[in-house]
Amino acid sequence: MSFLIDAFEPAFMQRALIGGLIAVIATSLVGTWIVLRGLAFLGDALAHGVIPGVALAVLWGFNPALGAFLSALVMSGLVTMVSNRTAVRDDTAIGLLFVGMLALGVTIISKTGSFKTDVTVVLFGDSLGITSADIRNQIIYTSIVVLCTVLLYRPFLALTFNQMKAQTLGMSPKLSQAALLALLSLAIVASFQAIGTLLVFGLLVAPPATATLLVRKVPLIMIVSILVGFIAVISGLLISFHYGTAGGATMAGISVLEFFVVMIAQSIYRAFQKNKDKSQTELIQAT
Repeated sequence: MSFLIDAFEPAFMQRALIGGLIAVIATSLVGTWIVLRGLAFLGDALAHGVIPGVALAVLWGFNPALGAFLSALVMSGLVTMVSNRTAVRDDTAIGLLFVGMLALGVTIISKTGSFKTDVTVVLFGDSLGITSADIRNQIIYTSIVVLCTVLLYRPFLALTFNQMKAQTLGMSPKLSQAALLALLSLAIVASFQAIGTLLVFGLLVAPPATATLLVRKVPLIMIVSILVGFIAVISGLLISFHYGTAGGATMAGISVLEFFVVMIAQSIYRAFQKNKDKSQTELIQAT
């Protein structure tokens, strides 16, 4: 028990825990739609697309969250523009902007006086350096994500499973797509302080992917995803505190590990059930 209590006794660990749990709520809600729609690559690219905005915030001294959000919106708009105005496929446009935005961000950060430190914080986060002000901002961003997820549930559901039906019901797939990208940007902004832009993709995709192995209904996927993410955050911080590993990387790594643990457990269970059914069939035939 002391293993758990000792880790979360320091105030900075408590703030890291709260910040990580809030980040999981935002990433799980948006990540569910990203996983169900097969937009994981876009989520990864957009997570890197915020870097120029964060870099400019570091260089010019304004709110990094604002810079990250504006940068993400710019990248979302550019992806849409390139896809609509050229013959280039969506994944190619995303790949081009992924590399371009990442390169631009690192170039901007290189103009600061503490290049190595700033790059590390932006890419990998500083979960143990989260402040009370950061948590307040996270709560605001995550509250917006939760509210929009509830209000836009039907359009997102129709967009995910039946775009033709969505158009028939008078819904605009393009508008729903834009809203989803805006929410994705906000979820990334709510999370990058805790785990960094490079690793936010882990919490954005891994918990929802794990949840889809266990349940089928979208609301249940979101709930299970949040629970899976909570386990990853708590376990990651415990390991980070006791064994001196990087907090953000450990949390993201455990979230991915959870997926493979569940997948392997399901495979073993199905193989066991198959052998059991086969044995019962042979026994019935023998009698």
